[in-house]
Amino acid sequence: MSATSSPTPVLVDLGAGLRVPPQGYGGMSLSDVYGPVSDDDALRTLTHAVDAGATFVDTANIYGEGRSERIISRLLTTRRDEVQLATKFGIVPGGRIGERSVRGDRAHVREQIERSLGRLGTDHVDLYYQHRVDPSVPIEDTVGAVAELVEEGKVRHIGLSEPTGGELRRAVSVHPIAAVQSEWSIVSRDVEAYVVPAARELGVGFVPYSPLGRQWLTGAYDPSAIAEGDGRPKFPRFADDAIAANRPLLAEVLDVAVEAGLTPAQLALAWLYDKGRAFGLPVVPIPGTRFPERVDENLAAVATQLAPELVARLDAIADRVTGHRSFDPLWVSAGRE
Repeated sequence: MSATSSPTPVLVDLGAGLRVPPQGYGGMSLSDVYGPVSDDDALRTLTHAVDAGATFVDTANIYGEGRSERIISRLLTTRRDEVQLATKFGIVPGGRIGERSVRGDRAHVREQIERSLGRLGTDHVDLYYQHRVDPSVPIEDTVGAVAELVEEGKVRHIGLSEPTGGELRRAVSVHPIAAVQSEWSIVSRDVEAYVVPAARELGVGFVPYSPLGRQWLTGAYDPSAIAEGDGRPKFPRFADDAIAANRPLLAEVLDVAVEAGLTPAQLALAWLYDKGRAFGLPVVPIPGTRFPERVDENLAAVATQLAPELVARLDAIADRVTGHRSFDPLWVSAGRE
């Protein structure tokens, strides 16, 4: 086996004093965006994740139009002190993937925190992200509005999702930023050019979303099984021609997983942990799943370290991928750098 295990660290210091476990749980999966799930089954998986140590729970106001937050509230009723809770604002609720607008004005910030706190059944969130940067509102103004919520005790830490390196620097000039959450995986590495170096320089932790490529990196994605409400067909990388063009790259990933003695999901997560060590910044991925057994599989990657030659083979894949990672390049940092 070309991977080794080491003791699992207890907590990771993100930026601004926020301490979380080395792997969180992505709460988008508590809605039907990656396939149908009942509220009870979603709560069962969430509870298992927290029981297993993935107490850094990530959600957003738009996930299932508030459904994810409402399901999480059922766990928080008795376990609020165990959870490091993150939610988001900025993508305007209503509409489907690829059809929504963004807002970063103060009125929207204050409206959405009250609605999220109400759905979550709590008086504060540990981390509040601007979900997407609003090009019509200076990021300094948006961060300033969230800083008011910090002063009021409704928010403990501020985060940004998909900022550019320059936007992150401007934000930090207003208030400490605890974390950047952007897509980062074996097949999505554009953040390494500007955003990751800025985060390292500024002492901001990195929270990769879609670390498993929206299931594609696991080898389990089946286009014929896509249910109504699944958001993946909106992304260029999931178009039929892109899926076909990228199939040989997936085969390479699966081959490396076999050599490493890992599942493909564990390999993808172990690669991200390696990147965190290489770049010298905290990296806390937040894979989501509807199934408790997948939670356990993902968490096993925390104690895994890949052999350098396997990392090098995986590093060579991203430049050959067909299809953009976003339905709108301007919605992600690479489109604005």
